[in-house]
Amino acid sequence: MTGAGRAARLIDSGRRIATLAWPVFVGQVAVLGFATVDTLFVARSGALDLAALAIGGAAYISVFVGLMGIVLAVGPIAGQLYGAKRYHECGAQLHQAMWLALFFAVPGCALLLFPEPFFALSHATPEVAGRARGYLAAIAFALPFALLFTAFRGFNTAVSRPKIVMSLQLGALVLKVPLNALLVFGTPALHIPALGAAGCGIATAICMAGQMVIAWVMLRRDPFYDRFGLRGAVHGPQRDSLMALLRLGLPMGGSIMVEVTGFTFMAFFIARLGATPVAGHQIAINLVSLMFMMPLAIANAASTLVAQRIGADDLRDARRIGWHGVEIALLIALAMGGAVYLLRPAILRIYTDDAAVVAAALPLLAWVAVFHVADAVQTTAAFVLRAWRIATVPLVIYVLAIWGVGLGGGYTVAFDTFGHAPPTLRGAQGFWSAATAGLVIAGCGMSLFLLWMLKQRRGERA
Repeated sequence: MTGAGRAARLIDSGRRIATLAWPVFVGQVAVLGFATVDTLFVARSGALDLAALAIGGAAYISVFVGLMGIVLAVGPIAGQLYGAKRYHECGAQLHQAMWLALFFAVPGCALLLFPEPFFALSHATPEVAGRARGYLAAIAFALPFALLFTAFRGFNTAVSRPKIVMSLQLGALVLKVPLNALLVFGTPALHIPALGAAGCGIATAICMAGQMVIAWVMLRRDPFYDRFGLRGAVHGPQRDSLMALLRLGLPMGGSIMVEVTGFTFMAFFIARLGATPVAGHQIAINLVSLMFMMPLAIANAASTLVAQRIGADDLRDARRIGWHGVEIALLIALAMGGAVYLLRPAILRIYTDDAAVVAAALPLLAWVAVFHVADAVQTTAAFVLRAWRIATVPLVIYVLAIWGVGLGGGYTVAFDTFGHAPPTLRGAQGFWSAATAGLVIAGCGMSLFLLWMLKQRRGERA
């Protein structure tokens, strides 16, 4: 194929991916907006509350994302059924995913209500732990609704209807801002005390419940869902469907849990260094999480299109658009990473005026460019592999690269375990340098495995 022909195909794939990716991106930014709003509000309450939010948020994300990954197995399965025009079977997958969400919400809530293991990891002071406990007690009530909405989100993305999810996520964010203002700083006129970090948790729980109630009403009343059989009686748990979801969902959930805990556990360990270092880390991780929404949207869109083309037996197009998704994510990440690196002092001033927190965060942002590029590549490749129902190999790559090199290496360097770490890499910078190295390894490993898999499948029917 000529260079011009290849460029034309890449542009065509980009257009198809963009159609699905932009509402996913906007919706995911709205989701991250919850954490950003919390960080911006609590940063003005003081370093103790911000440290509590960092530890409490890391605990919640550690619990939620692993369970979310299991529930999101509905996406590749429903996407393939949708591509094959097996609509009633496709719709039944949503109900099964919702049963899984309710089942796994029980142990998830228990972990949030009894968070002592997280406090032990972080060596949280009694003042910080008390504030974090209040946040986690409130947000435990959000978890069941968040997992149920994850099933709704995964299904709608699979059937190329992400705009409805985006609308609900934006609506929840609009509600979140005034609720935070009322609860974080207190409202004497309404006899509401200043709740700090705990107020963020209460606001999130209210928003998640409202979001899911509206989603359920839409499932029951919107004519779009008629062909999927979702306006009638709820399908009870079905063993075969649940087992299919678990076979894909457990390694998916494990992969996402490893990926995210590789970074949330950084917050626990950095918390041992004091409130200011963990506050600086909280700002850095919030920024890189915001940047991550772009490759995540591309990955979701590419994965959806690949699953649908597999279901339609168009394997050549499935292979092509999957790899193009990786290339597009890489190009955009290079531009975003470079821009943030150049603008990092101005960006930090948006978050806080605390000179100590800015000084703690500024060197961490120097790692963002490479970190973000590697993160974009490995995420998109992993999502494309999931569309082919391949999740175990990515899990192994994540364990070795992110837990082994990133988290284990970060602990060794940050705390100078063997006495040979350079002074400039001790502390929080040690974790960020190792995490970046781990992501580079994960990105290379995931991309090479995807290339190998696609070559193996070239002989299959197109």
